[in-house]
Amino acid sequence: MHRTWLITGISSGFGRRMTEQLLACGDRVAGTVRVISNVQDLLDRYPGQLWVEQLNIDEIASIRGVVDRAFAHMGKIDVAVSNAGYGLFGAAEEVSDEQVIHQINTNLVGSIQFVRSVLPHFRQSGGGRILQLSTMGGQAAFPGAALYHASKWGIEGFIDALSREVAVFNIGCTLVEPGGARTDFRYASSKIGDRLPSYDISPASMARKMIEAGTAIPPGDTGKMVAHMIDSVSQTPAPKRLVLGSDAFAAMHMQLSERLADLESQRSTAPFTDAVD
Repeated sequence: MHRTWLITGISSGFGRRMTEQLLACGDRVAGTVRVISNVQDLLDRYPGQLWVEQLNIDEIASIRGVVDRAFAHMGKIDVAVSNAGYGLFGAAEEVSDEQVIHQINTNLVGSIQFVRSVLPHFRQSGGGRILQLSTMGGQAAFPGAALYHASKWGIEGFIDALSREVAVFNIGCTLVEPGGARTDFRYASSKIGDRLPSYDISPASMARKMIEAGTAIPPGDTGKMVAHMIDSVSQTPAPKRLVLGSDAFAAMHMQLSERLADLESQRSTAPFTDAVD
């Protein structure tokens, strides 16, 4: 069965690989990019299957119009993939106010508005599937990425709650939580704050050193990860989370176990603040 997809950020990374796989198998894609010429090769290769419009996901006021035009052009869209985003690294004190705002507007507010713009169309058509790209960093946190985690933990909370709101409309939501992948995310599209020498002794400096060195090879096979994302759409009910990569599983399992242990340690003390009537 062929589907129609709406995907943000299809010029590189997961968005590009997903679009390539979908078009190759005969599905239709409505995609957004910052620069249309970056996907001209796909437009030439798949006329009639691929529709593209320019969108910077941090330009919040533009999102709804682009989504509405995508649905109007494609007729019906089955899956919406909120993929566009980037990483901001460096200690929290090293990043600028402008970088903080741009990170939150792109990864969190832009993603929220994209999903909100899709919802009325899915309700009116009787359902749909939403894939929200998160990261293992949506459940685990590492020094040197505080603002990136803020954006991803925020979008995870939003999708968690949203999935309970829209299930009655036959709309399924999946958070995709990949580990390190062999895309241009880490070394090309990520941003980094200005170095403060005081933080050279902080664990936060490790993120900077890794990005500046540019030699570490992530374990994740991008093609395999994208194939799992696509396959998840056929699962009913929609998987709440899709963990991709042994590094993602290990990091999330360790930190979730620590958080659960911290919670359990307060089992007897938490009720002390309950009102006694």
